[in-house]
Amino acid sequence: MANGKKSSKKKLIVFLIIGALVITLVALVIMGSGRENIITVQTEKVERRTITQIVTATGKIQPVTQVKINAEVSGEIVELPVREGDRVKKGQLLVRIKPDAYQAQFERSQASLVIAESNLVRAEAEFKRASELYEKKLISDAEMDIARATYQSARASHAQAQASLKEARETLAKTTIYSPMDGVVSQLLREVGERVSGSTFTQGTEIMTVADLARMEARVDVGENDIVLVSLGDTARVKVDAYSDSTFIGVVSQIANTAKTTGLGTQDQVINFEVRILLKTPPGVELRPGMSMTADIETETHHNVLAVPIQSVTVRAPKMEKKEEAEEGEGAVKMAGGPAREEQKLDEVVFVVEEGQAKAVVVKRGLTSDTHVEITSGDIDGKEVVSGPFKAINRELENGAKVKVENRAARRPAGTLAQQ
Repeated sequence: MANGKKSSKKKLIVFLIIGALVITLVALVIMGSGRENIITVQTEKVERRTITQIVTATGKIQPVTQVKINAEVSGEIVELPVREGDRVKKGQLLVRIKPDAYQAQFERSQASLVIAESNLVRAEAEFKRASELYEKKLISDAEMDIARATYQSARASHAQAQASLKEARETLAKTTIYSPMDGVVSQLLREVGERVSGSTFTQGTEIMTVADLARMEARVDVGENDIVLVSLGDTARVKVDAYSDSTFIGVVSQIANTAKTTGLGTQDQVINFEVRILLKTPPGVELRPGMSMTADIETETHHNVLAVPIQSVTVRAPKMEKKEEAEEGEGAVKMAGGPAREEQKLDEVVFVVEEGQAKAVVVKRGLTSDTHVEITSGDIDGKEVVSGPFKAINRELENGAKVKVENRAARRPAGTLAQQ
């Protein structure tokens, strides 16, 4: 009996402890549910700014004008009086290819022309004599035809010899290459003694490149979604890797009409359009072909407009009346097995802070810079807009939510977002 009483007493104690724990948990839940959820945010005052829309692209520095020097005849390079980096004048000797074989061909053509001229003179004299005899009816029609054909053949042979001599002369001239422009030998690919090939119908061996380094341009690839924003004459600010502390000003001078496609037919397919930017190079700066660079093309600028930080604009589902929600719910039941409704359009909103609460304001966006976005519609002028943290803006904040503002760093004064 004693053991039974002790066991009953232990069970009672256990139940009392469990009951106390349950009551405590329930009390904590009730107290927690009654506590307000306050979200900590950072804010920025909405002010008027200058917003410049920028398209960023990467590419290479290249001369505006450059000429590739290719061999037009085959042979050995016997003279190469320039080196890479040399400045050359228009008409200056660049390359001489061994001319022996072409000189011999030219001389053979000269000899052939002499023979053709002699034959022509003789045939012409025979034709004149035959014509006189034919008029006096001293030779037959057949003999006259033979004299005429011989003369015409001699004329054709003479013309052919002249053409062959002209071709041989031009081919011989191609063994010597002169600079087509003032510039710099920006690339030299061959040396004296090397053999090059070339012909009239195919592109010959590339020997060197002559470029005008006084006028340089940036060539960048712009994606198909951004190319519609770029226009001729747009200002661009170019950063060249080799001159990291300098910014070069340029103007869009050419926009390709035809796209360049890489990775065609794959998941990595990219469609770009080449844009050329004419640069203003300061004195003392020497840009070299092939240098890597990044260009910020300023496609459009709006002055004195309302702007908020880019991250302040988020999306939320539009509000619906209870009646509309009920009707939509009934419609969803009727459409068993199908979508409850068409995809709902989301509103773009920013959250402004008023009297410790976040208020969602539906807005419309305009231009976007690298840090701020123009607001063309929405009552936010002069108000404090939530600028962070990202999690609060994109997930936690709702209209009427309690907020606590903690701006740890001083806000940057309003100003121009792009250097003018």
